[in-house]
Amino acid sequence: MADFLLNTFVTLLVVLDPVGLAPLYMGLTVGATHLERRQMALRGVGIAALVLLAFSLGGQALLSALGVSLAAFRIAGGLLLFLLAMDMILARHTGARSTTDQEQDEARQHKDISVFPLAIPLIAGPGAMTSLLLLMGRAGEDPMLLTALFALLLLVLGLCLAALLLSEHLMRLLGITGANVVSRVLGIILAALAVQFVLDGLRGSGLFL
Repeated sequence: MADFLLNTFVTLLVVLDPVGLAPLYMGLTVGATHLERRQMALRGVGIAALVLLAFSLGGQALLSALGVSLAAFRIAGGLLLFLLAMDMILARHTGARSTTDQEQDEARQHKDISVFPLAIPLIAGPGAMTSLLLLMGRAGEDPMLLTALFALLLLVLGLCLAALLLSEHLMRLLGITGANVVSRVLGIILAALAVQFVLDGLRGSGLFL
């Protein structure tokens, strides 16, 4: 139980990356008032929470409908998270971790970024969705583990909201270099977790005893 809680918290914290979210949010809300930023942050995190909860509950049924085994998804998810970890370690901003340059240009043309790109894909992106489905597979049908998983998800989303609301102070404290250092350290942890997901998938596939 304790191992699952720690693994879940670290995975969600690293993938959602509240500290790394702050500078992206600041860049996308240039020119907005403090009140507008606050409202966008609240709406964005709320929408992302609904998307992630819906995907975690319906994702397994979608995989079954497509004929994709959980073992295969663990391997694919682990590889995706490993690419995400490389982006974090190298301090790159690609479509796997954040918005592309074209998406950022489109977002600047809209005053409200709460749905796009804040909720999707900055918070409820492919990495977060993949991680949730993998963690749901680990929890199985244990009600205690599932309850703990959703509680930790809400906790980390709360940390994301706090990082957005305090983004100005956070960036003054850390700066771009400090935020990148934190992201690099978290990226190393995520790389190890990604490899573990791949190993779990290989074991579950029956290819290796």
